[in-house]
Amino acid sequence: MRNLTVGLMAYRLLSRVATPLAPVLLRQRMLRGKEDPGRMAERLGYTTLPRPDGTLIWIHGASVGEALAALPLIEALTSKPDRRILLTSGTVSSAQVLRQRLPQGVLHQFAVIDTPAAVTRFLDHWRPQIALFVDSEIWPNVLIEAKRRNVLLALVNGRMSERSFTSWLRARRSARALMSAYDLCLVQDARTEERLRLLGATRVEVTGGLKADAPVLPADPIALDRLRQAIGGRPVFLAAQTHPGEEAIILAVHDRLSQIFPQLLTIIVPRHPERGAELLALTGLRPTVQRSTGELPHHDTAIYLADTLGELGLFYRIARLAFVGGSLVPHGGQNPLEPARLGCPVLAGPFTENFSDAYGAVFARQELGRVDDADALCALATPFLGDARYAQQVGARAEAGAGSLAGAVALTTQAVENALHEAGLNARP
Repeated sequence: MRNLTVGLMAYRLLSRVATPLAPVLLRQRMLRGKEDPGRMAERLGYTTLPRPDGTLIWIHGASVGEALAALPLIEALTSKPDRRILLTSGTVSSAQVLRQRLPQGVLHQFAVIDTPAAVTRFLDHWRPQIALFVDSEIWPNVLIEAKRRNVLLALVNGRMSERSFTSWLRARRSARALMSAYDLCLVQDARTEERLRLLGATRVEVTGGLKADAPVLPADPIALDRLRQAIGGRPVFLAAQTHPGEEAIILAVHDRLSQIFPQLLTIIVPRHPERGAELLALTGLRPTVQRSTGELPHHDTAIYLADTLGELGLFYRIARLAFVGGSLVPHGGQNPLEPARLGCPVLAGPFTENFSDAYGAVFARQELGRVDDADALCALATPFLGDARYAQQVGARAEAGAGSLAGAVALTTQAVENALHEAGLNARP
């Protein structure tokens, strides 16, 4: 990348000066459970794995959602025998989930921190021919060093919120330098296309969201059977992927709904399972069980705190409806396609800009779903809890809405294959 702006040169200098502090910061994160003690060296660009022969495609997804969204793309891109995939992600939870779900032969590493030394070690060892960044990953040192090595750079499943766009506009020259480094930007919607073009991206295509094509969330059949037996015929209200500030609202909703449905079981799945103890204190005198203790709900359990990782597929399969969190607080909403694709009706608050097209498609088919407060959530949840057949009918419509967004993997794969062909890295499929 030529003609670095003053802002990017300052960033490079500061990140180089801060390099000696990186091990200290990583150690602090490890003490908070945010780093894997046995794999922290990967964050600094060190690895014990050899680089495989052949064309190496590097795919990066920040966390669980982005990494899982890349799985169908990985399967499509490994159709040729001389290709290898390196998938990087930045969270301990993503590594735990991917350990169970990565296809055979796909390598996983923790993402390097964005310092020149760590990035250089990573790129010198792995020598990828192409790098695909999922969603909204823009790391200056990674882009600069990869560009210097003539790595083909692509943004896939691209998304840029209004907030991020406004922030980048304040550093428009640096944004232009970084966005123009991408050889290809494959984005979810027309809004992102327009924003990236205004920031300097030169080749942008709308291919849709990969998460619409992701495999449905799995569920262990034995665990599912045990949970169903423990719950019996009780109506289940599920609040999934909740964020701080939402659980108090959900508990108030539970109290009101339980006056109508005395047998009601409310399951709360926090976005971050480590908040289990905090939420247990919040439930007060309500009979509560934590799944992290290994217990199943009892006949008198009111609140079941599902503070475990990778089990959402269980709860979407047994609930009559799912309130999807991150939407009653200004976070932007979590993925509504996960419950919808399993036939679970979706409700959400007003803040859903992270998945605006997905919520729009699901809510349009359901002909309902938006709630602004506890009153609206109670009103919409009541008919689902009182009528299992109604819940199934709306769930089928939710599934159809999610299905209407499918096709992004095929479009993304074709665009990446074309880019590889243009770069002389393979024959056109």
